[in-house]
Amino acid sequence: MDIDLPANIKQARELYLKANECRRQQDWTQAMNLYDQAAALDSTSPAVAAREMLKDIMNYYCKDYYNP
Repeated sequence: MDIDLPANIKQARELYLKANECRRQQDWTQAMNLYDQAAALDSTSPAVAAREMLKDIMNYYCKDYYNP
């Protein structure tokens, strides 16, 4: 399925999936870092939207966990 994708797209996808796992484990900082890396590699990655949603959540609920 991923065979024809460029390396940066594959890597962005892997980072996005790892970030989702970190988010499920409530490791907000690591999730944000991984979403940032994935978005930097692929601007069309779903990590872009996930990063923005996590920023909104963190800014609303957890100001001590995440400082932009």
